[in-house]
Amino acid sequence: MGKEMTMVYVVTGILGALIGSFLNVCIHRIPRGESIVRPRSRCPHCQTAVRFYDNLPILSFFILRGRCRDCSAPISWRYPLIELINTCGYLFLLWKFGLGWDLLVYALLFSALVVVTFIDLSHQIVPDRITLPGIVVGAIAAATVLPAGLVNALIGIVLGGGLFYLIAILSRGGMGGGDIKLIAMIGAFLGWRDVLLTIFIAALTGSIVGVYLMIVLGKGRKYPVPFGPFLAIGAIVSLYWGPEILTWYSHLGSY
Repeated sequence: MGKEMTMVYVVTGILGALIGSFLNVCIHRIPRGESIVRPRSRCPHCQTAVRFYDNLPILSFFILRGRCRDCSAPISWRYPLIELINTCGYLFLLWKFGLGWDLLVYALLFSALVVVTFIDLSHQIVPDRITLPGIVVGAIAAATVLPAGLVNALIGIVLGGGLFYLIAILSRGGMGGGDIKLIAMIGAFLGWRDVLLTIFIAALTGSIVGVYLMIVLGKGRKYPVPFGPFLAIGAIVSLYWGPEILTWYSHLGSY
């Protein structure tokens, strides 16, 4: 790897961490209907504004030993985790796709999925403030810079959203409206083939977790498990390895 590419990876990692810090703000404020711009970040316990040198992504958590400098209240592990996840996600996207407009679009999708995942885990909602603009951005990106193309994206929106809407009707509310919009957003970015792969992976991982909760933890069938995180996992797997998985599956069927 040359010096120039090494610097690209360093800058990408730093941007991933900085944006990850902003994602923490989104995850905390969006479910509460608060502005993600103002006021500046504050300790949720003592409401003291976080100093700029205490707001370094990942590092500040360990420098402060996981506690607020002013009131010593514990800082959730979620903050450095999200920053690290976003950093690693951006670096892997760079390795997978190289520099280009598609890298920026996929980075936006990845960060949106991180926000959706942690909001759904905490509040059991998938915010429209993420998915509805995401559908529009994904379709525009597909029409301009993404390999999927506009027609593929539109089919992905209708197919993904339509299947989940049908499930919601047949199950009489078993599928939430937020999940319908989320899978439509994923279809806008990835197209119809990858949206089907996303649904399959989400159903598989969701079933595995559900069995674990029932058998190991003794949870009942009606124990609420948000489906948004599984859709996010399926979308990320499809984004990174979708063509390889589909090629492998097509060859498997020929034997």
